[in-house]
Amino acid sequence: MIDRRTAAGRLLRAATSGGPPVTYALIALCCVIFLISPLSGFNPVYGTADALLAAQAGYFERWGVIPSELWDGSAHAVLTPLTALFVHGSWLHLLGNILFLYVFGAMAEERMGHTEFAFFYLGCGYLALLAYAAAHATSDQTLVGASGAISAVLGAFLYLFPRARVTSLFPFLLFLPLRFPAWIVLIFWFVLQWLAAEGAGSGPGVAYLAHVVGFATGFLYAWGRYRRDARVKSPATATEGESQP
Repeated sequence: MIDRRTAAGRLLRAATSGGPPVTYALIALCCVIFLISPLSGFNPVYGTADALLAAQAGYFERWGVIPSELWDGSAHAVLTPLTALFVHGSWLHLLGNILFLYVFGAMAEERMGHTEFAFFYLGCGYLALLAYAAAHATSDQTLVGASGAISAVLGAFLYLFPRARVTSLFPFLLFLPLRFPAWIVLIFWFVLQWLAAEGAGSGPGVAYLAHVVGFATGFLYAWGRYRRDARVKSPATATEGESQP
């Protein structure tokens, strides 16, 4: 339970009573785009079998980031780090991302304000994908997903609500639901992403570098934008699933 006298409690109630509109809009947009795309398999327009696979490949190439093509100066290529934020490669990819956004986005949006949160999300997500593309400038592998933007939300959450209580599932603890302060969970998550990024290549897989850049960008933005004495120091509740953005 949340103490009604705490600032974190007031923020959480405000975020959940009327709902954070930008967070919900981003989740809805990602879901709708995925459902009507050839990736969901629900849209009969794209056909089946080989036709569907060809449509999926073309979809990734059109809306995703291809690092080797990003620097050619075309308007389309420059926009792909933005469009890629709303493209997901599978149901698991989509559900993992919207879970993290749903859990951490509401309080971050309420603290920042709706308009600022929207620009923060899009801007940090763009920079995260741009950084990954710069680090793998010769790669022809397509990069998609909201992971960089959502990682930025996690970074900002760490600064804004370091003592919020987060329920997490850790595989090495037999997936027991344990509650920790947000700073422990999020720093642990960041270290895992950093270590994974160090050993990752430029081939297919998870773009861990985009996670690291997004998280760091989000944390630094919140650190520079909000005074230390304005941070919420009372515990609040949140829930984190095991899926990683």
